[in-house]
Amino acid sequence: MLMLLGLVPSVILFIVVWRADKIEKEPVKLLVKLFFLGAATIISAIIIGTIGEDYIFGFLDREGMVFIFIDNFILTAMVEEGGKYFVLKKVTWKHPAFDHTFDGVVYAVAVSLGFATLENLIYLIDSDYSIAIVRGILSVPGHVIYAIFMGYYYGLAKYSESLGVPAYKKPNLLKAYFIPVLLHGFYDFCLSTPYAVFYLIFFAFEIALTVIVIRKFKKMSGSDTAIPG
Repeated sequence: MLMLLGLVPSVILFIVVWRADKIEKEPVKLLVKLFFLGAATIISAIIIGTIGEDYIFGFLDREGMVFIFIDNFILTAMVEEGGKYFVLKKVTWKHPAFDHTFDGVVYAVAVSLGFATLENLIYLIDSDYSIAIVRGILSVPGHVIYAIFMGYYYGLAKYSESLGVPAYKKPNLLKAYFIPVLLHGFYDFCLSTPYAVFYLIFFAFEIALTVIVIRKFKKMSGSDTAIPG
């Protein structure tokens, strides 16, 4: 039952994003592929994170702020978002179904939910219902929030390329990766520090970011633009 509860946030969030794609629904086969490849990136995240913690930065004090910063922004955020971005770009950039800007959001969310779902289930193996509820409210939606930013700029990059404006393609691709990294890193950093003030900062950050994302998401859905072929 606990594992089924762990799946609920992912299902609800995917349905919300799926319904927001109003012009043309994306191929189910493609979305399933993105979901499972996104889940598979947890392997590289674990391997790179372990090597980084134990060998590359193993000389640092694990309770020190320098290690906490590196662990959350580099070994976690950069690695996890990097894996998602790699799958997203590799699978969808030249796919014929990628013909609207909002498609980038749908694809990024599919990849991110694959990762978030498997991560959530792993965490819940030896946990209880309270952990499932907290992760369902914070962790899984957090991954979707990063994905919405990734997909937004990813769609703009594709649109820029189709218009023959390469000068805007690269900056948007960089934003598609680094903005989720910064958001993800800050989220984890605030919850990893031993100082209570960061918990207050975290909750203020979460509330503000959620409001911004909901507004941005609705705007993106309503202004979905065709990408010239």
